[in-house]
Amino acid sequence: MDERAERATERGGVGGTLDRRAELSEFLRTRRARLKPEDVGLPDFGRHRRVPGLRREELAQLAGVSVAYYTRLEQGNGRNVSAEVLDAIARALRLSDAEHAHLTHLAKPKQHKKKQTTRTEQVRGALGQLLDSMDGVPAYITGRRSDILVWNRMAAAVFGDWSELPPQERNWARLVFLRPEYRELFMEWDQKAYDMVSFLRMDAGCHPDDPRLAALVGELSVKSEDFRRLWATHDVKEKSYGVKHLMHPLVGELTLNFESFRLTDGTDQALITYSAEPGSPSAEALRLLASWGTDATRVGQDSAAPQPRPRP
Repeated sequence: MDERAERATERGGVGGTLDRRAELSEFLRTRRARLKPEDVGLPDFGRHRRVPGLRREELAQLAGVSVAYYTRLEQGNGRNVSAEVLDAIARALRLSDAEHAHLTHLAKPKQHKKKQTTRTEQVRGALGQLLDSMDGVPAYITGRRSDILVWNRMAAAVFGDWSELPPQERNWARLVFLRPEYRELFMEWDQKAYDMVSFLRMDAGCHPDDPRLAALVGELSVKSEDFRRLWATHDVKEKSYGVKHLMHPLVGELTLNFESFRLTDGTDQALITYSAEPGSPSAEALRLLASWGTDATRVGQDSAAPQPRPRP
């Protein structure tokens, strides 16, 4: 394990919280390191450069702040920094919208009540009914820390019957990094793994005082070299939309479009849906899986009556 990964592991210690100042420092340092002088119109003096990417003084010049001010910020001291300065630094670093939001969360964190970070998330009953009514459409709702909160029978048919897992194991990051069958399910597993870590980074920026998130990061850092490597990059992104290529154990290859809908009820929950192009082999495979329901996950076993999906 390299030094940077070791620091990431230590900050994700079980029972603790993530070090917001260290997160801010590492995030700014890694964003600065990925930029070359020529990327921002500065001369490159080649062999005279001792650090990768831009120097602090170069970044400060681009952002229009003093070197001392930027240095304090990169050392994790974001106290009293203005939104205008953060905007200028974000422009200088060429941050994406998600990265800009992450920088703001780290530098100017919102205050959260501790009970909000430890209580079990609840999903409104109407949302569970909505999922059940989406016949033929794999759908589920995720919450904080990539927890899978509720799902419909089509999601179980495609991704596995999560009701058979203990509640604490119903978590996308755990599934992707710790369960071999999900490496086989996702044909582009490397991209899925990168996305999961990027989502967790965004969550960590919003809730650095969440001990359950810190425990999850610590456990995955210990158990998965891939997770340690990706966590050390400090990359962030929001859930959005795209295409997933799956290799299902019963119906073979599936090409599914996914959409993420962030709920606007003040929670950190999102509805994720999957669909296939009409008339495609994947659409026919989904129809076949719909006829099997949860039995689609019981390869080689006798069919059984569908089991009701428990709700946390």
